[in-house]
Amino acid sequence: MCRCDASVSSGTMPRMLGMRGLPPNDPQGLSPEVAALIAQLQQQVQDQAQQLSERKQALAESDRVLAERDKSLAERDKTLAERDALLQRKDREIALREAKIEKINFELARLKRWTYGAKSEAMSADQRRLFEETLAEDEASLREQLDRLRREAEAAAAAAGTKPKAPVRKPRRNALPQHLRRVEHHHEPESTDCQELECGRPMTRIGEDVTERLDIVPAEFFVHRHIYGKWTCRHCQVLKQAPSVPEIVEGGVAASGLLAHTLISRFVDHLPYYRQETCWRRSKFDPPCRLNFDPGLGAGVA
Repeated sequence: MCRCDASVSSGTMPRMLGMRGLPPNDPQGLSPEVAALIAQLQQQVQDQAQQLSERKQALAESDRVLAERDKSLAERDKTLAERDALLQRKDREIALREAKIEKINFELARLKRWTYGAKSEAMSADQRRLFEETLAEDEASLREQLDRLRREAEAAAAAAGTKPKAPVRKPRRNALPQHLRRVEHHHEPESTDCQELECGRPMTRIGEDVTERLDIVPAEFFVHRHIYGKWTCRHCQVLKQAPSVPEIVEGGVAASGLLAHTLISRFVDHLPYYRQETCWRRSKFDPPCRLNFDPGLGAGVA
C-alpha cells in the first residue's frame, strides 16, 4: 500500500503541477528550439530593461526642462511685476506733471487777466479782493493735489528701490522779439494744380507754415550830402540860401550817427578806436587820417 502510494505520488506530481514535458535543468540537455527561445526571452528582458533605463533618463530630462521652465516663468513673473511697478510709477509721474501744468496754467491765466487783460476784463483792486478768497481756495486745492501726488511718487520710488527722476526739461527756444522788422519771403509750389491720378483741378490754399530766422545787416557806411541851393534876384542882386545844418564837431566830417556809434563802442563796449578802425576797414571803408582823433573830446564839448 505504501509502495503504491509512493509510485502514484511520484508519477502524478509532475502532471498535477503542469510540469510534464519540461526540459531538465541542465542547459546542455535543452533542445536548440528551447535554447533559442530562452535566448530570445533573455534578449527581450534586456531590451525592456534598456527601454526602462532610457525612459527614466527621459523622465529625468523632462523634469530638468520643467524645472528650467518654472525658473524662467518665475523670472518672467518677476520682470512683469517690476514692469507693472515701473508703469505705476510712470503713471504717478505723469499725473504729477499734469498737476504741475494745471497749476502753472492757472497761475499764468490769472496773471494774464490781471496784467494784460483789457480794461473791461482786468480786475481792479476791489474786484481782486472780492475774488481773492475763491482764487486762494483754488490755489490751495491745486497745491494739496500736487503735494499728494509728490508723496505717492516718492513712496512708489522707494518701494521700487529707485529714486524718482527729475523731469527732463527740454530746451525751448524763445520767440523772436515782435519789434524787429520782418522781411517776408513767400514760397509757393510751382504748380497749384492737383497731380493725383490726372485730376488737374486747381487746389485750394488752406493755410501756411511760418518759420522765422534771425538775421543781421552789418553796419553800413553812407555819406550825407547836404546840397544848399543858391537863389538870387537878378533885379535886386540878392543871394539867398538855406541856413546850414549845425555840426556836432566843427569842421569834422563825422555825422551824429557815426559819433554816437563810436562813443558807445568805446565807452560802453570798451572797444578801442584802433580796433574800431579795423572793423571799418573790414566794411571796405578806410578812414582818412583826419578821422584819427579822439571824437569823445569834440562830442563832449558839443
